[in-house]
Amino acid sequence: MNRRKFLAIAGSAGVIVAAGTGGFLATRTPEGALKPWKNAGSLYSGAMSQALSYAILAPNPHNRQPWLIDLKSGTEAVLTCDPGRLLPVTDPFSRQIAIGLGCFLELFSLAAAAQGYRAHMRYFPEGEPGDVLEQRPIAHLSLEKQDGLAGDPLFAHVLKRRTNRQPYEADRAIPDDLAGRLRRGAADNVQVGTTTGGKLLRDLRALTRDAMLTEVRTVAAYQESIDLMRIGRAEIEANPDGIALGGGFLESLKLAGILSRESLADPASRTYQIGLTMFEAGAMSAMGFIWIKTGGNSRTAQIEAGRAYLRITLQATAAGLAMQPMSQALQEYAAMAPYYRAIHDKLAGKSGERVQMLARLGYAEAVGPAPRWPLETRLKEA
Repeated sequence: MNRRKFLAIAGSAGVIVAAGTGGFLATRTPEGALKPWKNAGSLYSGAMSQALSYAILAPNPHNRQPWLIDLKSGTEAVLTCDPGRLLPVTDPFSRQIAIGLGCFLELFSLAAAAQGYRAHMRYFPEGEPGDVLEQRPIAHLSLEKQDGLAGDPLFAHVLKRRTNRQPYEADRAIPDDLAGRLRRGAADNVQVGTTTGGKLLRDLRALTRDAMLTEVRTVAAYQESIDLMRIGRAEIEANPDGIALGGGFLESLKLAGILSRESLADPASRTYQIGLTMFEAGAMSAMGFIWIKTGGNSRTAQIEAGRAYLRITLQATAAGLAMQPMSQALQEYAAMAPYYRAIHDKLAGKSGERVQMLARLGYAEAVGPAPRWPLETRLKEA
């Protein structure tokens, strides 16, 4: 958040100063909810558990962490989707959730290889689900020890990967060769495009801005996000999923009665209006965009798009580049229909092509990791 602007508009400087006494600001980090980042690969024994402890750090929509794992043995598991973690309003066909599961699978594969194991993943062993993801398996996972297996260099950047929602630096262009490396990093079964300037960049800034603001103004869609907001350390620790609004600054605004779910949802509130300004500032600060297309929209295509997205995020991390999904215009509910058409008119070159992911790129101040549920909470009970 833009602290200076929020303080100026909210008029809460005195609240922040008062809250700073007694070490309040210094104690707002949700340490427990961040432990999975510290414990990955070290707290767990066995190749499967270790690989899974990294996989749960994968990016996913609204940080819902939809994975549910049936751990069969030290080298075998079945991945399913937790039906209680879907986004029925903004993701009515669970397409974005499926992409998040693809991110999980790619990170699992990278973590396994780092231990000298080849990951075998059989998608949808009981058939692809229909319009909504069910509890039928997403993938059957197995590990095979392979002497001399070389780990992927991208794995070194897993614990540093972040989704960065800050405004990006307006005076720092993205080099063409870096954009080219991001395009070449994905598998052959997906197509990756980028832009770092010109009319297309300007058009995508405006489209993503307008789609995001439309989502905020669509009551049911924005309420889905508000219901998943965790405001302050206590809420984040209790539910380390969803959208974390943490840190001493925001928690001070909560204590002052300025930041609440009610104010976030009220178009007449200062909080709501400030949110609109910040969403617009983020979209319009994009110094580039990257998108992922598939030749259709099968569940397998969605999984493959997620795997490609995970690799791109790690390449961006390695290059010091900030990245944030701008998925509103790709969503399949009524208010997004004009933006969906506009994005596909610009980016989908062939009939039947589906733009699966769109993200903004740029340079920005580093941010911390997102909260996570520990691995043991994502395992099916025997």
